[in-house]
Amino acid sequence: MIRVLVVDDDFMVARIHRGFVERVTGFEVVGTAPTGDEALTLVAELKPDLVLLDLYLPDAFGLDVVARLRAAGETCDVLVITAAKEADAVRGALRQGVVGYLLKPFAFADLEQRLLTYAAERARDLGDDLTQAEIDAAFTSSQPVGRGPVAALPKGLSAETAEAVERALRESGESRETLSATECAEVVGISRVSARRYLEHFVSFGRAEVTLRYGSTGRPERRYRWL
Repeated sequence: MIRVLVVDDDFMVARIHRGFVERVTGFEVVGTAPTGDEALTLVAELKPDLVLLDLYLPDAFGLDVVARLRAAGETCDVLVITAAKEADAVRGALRQGVVGYLLKPFAFADLEQRLLTYAAERARDLGDDLTQAEIDAAFTSSQPVGRGPVAALPKGLSAETAEAVERALRESGESRETLSATECAEVVGISRVSARRYLEHFVSFGRAEVTLRYGSTGRPERRYRWL
């Protein structure tokens, strides 16, 4: 069993996350913590394999908690679960070596997908003497089945941001709306140019479609919809 510690200052949110984790075969929640200090204490006591970590804690920023865990010699993995969409937070999480970054709110299937991918990565036996190809594979995270556009991201695009863009498109589609690159950028918290790159990437894989909206003057606006 993969032992999980849930860290979130909202009691009800932590309870929901705990319920989600316990629905996934092979995972068990060994504790919950509402603060960074308590998370550090419970990691030392319980030795979880994985910590589901909110970034907005009452006593510390989540990435500072990760740094303190590493300074204390703790080797547990960390999956960030947060509402923080800022690029600096995502880059900081990547530098800290977290295994995933999931934006709130999310559905059970979103977390299940990441947990199953994490379990598959843990189960991969690296052996002793590795070839260069095996080393390269170990440093490349596997993407879940069915996530073709994310798995085949070109250089310079991140899976976390691609998933945020996808979520924005899906949510707009629920109300039968389309998004422009500018609107998508505002929702996700990235530049318009970056949003355009992700949107066009999804279009190229047939996961989104683009239509043109003509105004009275100027070039037509490109509008995107998830398929």
